[in-house]
Amino acid sequence: MPGFEFFGAEERKEVNDVLETGILMRYGFDGARKGIWKSKELEAAVCATFGCNYAQLVSSGTAALTTAMSALGIGYGDEIILPAFTFVASFEAVLSVGAVPVLVDVDDTLTLSPEAVRNAITPKTKCVMPVHMCGSMADMDALAAICKEHNLILLEDACQSIGATYKGKKVGTIGDAGTFSFDFVKTITCGEGGVIMTNREDVYTACDGYSDHGHDHKGGMDRGADLHPFIGYNFRISELHAAVGLAQIKKLDNFLSIQRNNNKILRTILSSIPEVTFRRVPDEAGDSCSFLSWFLPTEAITKAVVAELKAQGILAGNFYWFVNNWHYISKWDHLKNSVTLSHLHPDLKAAVMHHANKDFSASNAVMGRCISTAISLSWTEEQIKTKGEQMKSVISKILEEHQVTA
Repeated sequence: MPGFEFFGAEERKEVNDVLETGILMRYGFDGARKGIWKSKELEAAVCATFGCNYAQLVSSGTAALTTAMSALGIGYGDEIILPAFTFVASFEAVLSVGAVPVLVDVDDTLTLSPEAVRNAITPKTKCVMPVHMCGSMADMDALAAICKEHNLILLEDACQSIGATYKGKKVGTIGDAGTFSFDFVKTITCGEGGVIMTNREDVYTACDGYSDHGHDHKGGMDRGADLHPFIGYNFRISELHAAVGLAQIKKLDNFLSIQRNNNKILRTILSSIPEVTFRRVPDEAGDSCSFLSWFLPTEAITKAVVAELKAQGILAGNFYWFVNNWHYISKWDHLKNSVTLSHLHPDLKAAVMHHANKDFSASNAVMGRCISTAISLSWTEEQIKTKGEQMKSVISKILEEHQVTA
């Protein structure tokens, strides 16, 4: 990852097709676009590639989550259970529809702990939202069983795990709906963009209208003849962004093959240190391998390794999420204090603060010891081995300093 590492003639060709027509908008201008519909082509390619019945492109992964929640009827007062380790967009989307983000602990999969989900269910719970972090996947059998037992919506945030599978099914296509982000640092990129995937026609129809000001898209060539059965918003993707994604999706199998090979080489090197362990992957064969996530024995040792990697100038590409401003509850002061520019209803504000300030010690015990290494598509085998040996040397040095021996 990410797909921009392999930009080339294919992306330029698709973009130039759009530029030659001058029609950058995904809807309307039927005659002038001369049969060029990159968004429609990419939506069809998403369905074929990931095995879903419907796909709706939007402007970002965040917009995809917001649109999906609205289409699924999630709103004011509803509680959505999601993990304390995710990207800020996950809880931003929940707040955007007036719902309550109920953050709960993750386990050694770096995704939702099914036990924590069960313990968080209340009469207000409407949805469970697993976030498939760092290329892998949540325990979907356990989470699906919980949702079935309690009649809850299962919405997958698969933005970080494009191409991952769970027992033969692509993540993002298992629940009532799922989302991908196609931003600049994702496995497939449009530059900016996202998609909602679903096998439910009613959810797709709602997403189609909601993301385009409520248009029902039944007016034929006359966009002005469309009806508006409900209020929507402008979350449209542009034809230029879709064009980039159309070239990228055709390269996905190659991206995944390279990621898995590079991940395996690096893992083999780090595996030679007995004190290094690795995240639990619910379906090893389905890991997209965009990251190699590994654990050290203690938080103190992990922080020392991170500091030494930085001191030696080799921290780049290694993420210590525990103190990362974007991805873990420990640094989300704006959420903990419910700091928003628009005013929240007092009840919602209180609920947000309550759930963001709970005890996350179980997650801390996992995240405090975890480092994730991003897997580059452009690495040579020699570069991987050099990087791996450098990391191994740092880890060994710190373990020795902390008097940890095999």
